[in-house]
Amino acid sequence: MYNLKELEAFVHKCNRCPLSRNRTNVVFGEGNPQADIMFIGEGPGYYEDKMGRPFVGRAGQLLDKMMNSIGLNRDEVYIANIVKCRPPNNRDPHDEECEKCLDFLRWQVKIVDPMIIVCLGVISARNIIDKNFRITQNRGIWYKKGKFNIIATYHPAALLRDESKKLDAWKDLKSIRSKYDELKADKNNLKG
Repeated sequence: MYNLKELEAFVHKCNRCPLSRNRTNVVFGEGNPQADIMFIGEGPGYYEDKMGRPFVGRAGQLLDKMMNSIGLNRDEVYIANIVKCRPPNNRDPHDEECEKCLDFLRWQVKIVDPMIIVCLGVISARNIIDKNFRITQNRGIWYKKGKFNIIATYHPAALLRDESKKLDAWKDLKSIRSKYDELKADKNNLKG
């Protein structure tokens, strides 16, 4: 089985889809390799492509504030995307591009082994929860897939475009914190 460094080295050589041709950097993911919570977005944007890091632009700054609001920071969580290379003009990744990258994400999830997966936006939710996922109707609902507790909320970029979604996102964040505290207590009770 790979570790994250080996998997990242493999992904940096990837040319499975056309997105690899125009990338500046592969944006593999970052954070705590044993995180209890994993945030998964759709794909890198301009700044992420330049820096090779996920969520470093305006949406990333908002994600940091969102995490901080429930007592989390980047060092505690793991952050990844469905696709590892920037789609042209920040368009949504196409289904076939997502499919080419999903194996890499599955390995990341397997290695990190989080208790909670947070899908940031509809592209992430459709690739992880259900292909017919509707973000306005299904966000904030907990799903159990195998041992993973999964929830979707609005992508931070969507919140920057439409501030009316922020109240719902805040409800989702409080639910994430509550579920995290509950799962940590259960985990500690099993140890004790």
